[in-house]
Amino acid sequence: MDRRKFVKSGFLSGPALAGILSSDNANEMSSKKQQWYELRTYLCSNEAQQQQTGSWLEQTYLPALNHMGIKDVGVFTEYQASGKLYLLIPFDSIDSFVKSNGRQPYDNGEAAHPTYDRMESSLLKAFAHMPHIDVPEKKDRLFELRVYESPSEAAGQKKIEMFNEKGEIDIFKKIGARPVFFGESVIGLRRPNLTYMLCFDNMEDHDARWKAFGSDPEWKTISALPEYSDAKLISKINRTFLTPTSYSQI
Repeated sequence: MDRRKFVKSGFLSGPALAGILSSDNANEMSSKKQQWYELRTYLCSNEAQQQQTGSWLEQTYLPALNHMGIKDVGVFTEYQASGKLYLLIPFDSIDSFVKSNGRQPYDNGEAAHPTYDRMESSLLKAFAHMPHIDVPEKKDRLFELRVYESPSEAAGQKKIEMFNEKGEIDIFKKIGARPVFFGESVIGLRRPNLTYMLCFDNMEDHDARWKAFGSDPEWKTISALPEYSDAKLISKINRTFLTPTSYSQI
């Protein structure tokens, strides 16, 4: 079978993953200048581990990424919780992602004294309507990370359509909930899903912005359409509140 036809057939877990495996499709994607994101979670069993991991990220890993030309790297802890560190790395191309993984420094934790327990990672492709990360102003800020799991790939693509073509991203901007990124999960856990991040001043601001979103006339019009019903497109919503570390670049 012709390679291009084979990739487009969807046999390799959907069009986004096929884009990685096909150099032809990868070139087409890069021409659209949509970024790629790696979202990592470092799982730590105690405060000492979390501090050790944070020191390694601040002093070694982030400087190495910046030296490779990878900027605006975010590092976050959970709001009013501990035990995890979240890392958001934007890449201008899939090639940049591959090269960085071949040149990155590695932590040197030992079995008896690991730097962290485990690391989970997802690779995301930026939405067409918001192709690049938007770094918010460096002031007191609270981030909300939302993951929408869909019952099927078709449903997941339909939900992405709401953001890209029906104006859901623009509504967030209009009501003052500051979008940081939107991405489709290409490799990671619990696919199909999409992930996005919003920025607020604090929890009070978060509540007020979401209230404004829910009452927005444009949102009411979109969400009332039967084809965009949450019951059809979303099987689970996971949300996590995050605060940036002192050395986070987001």
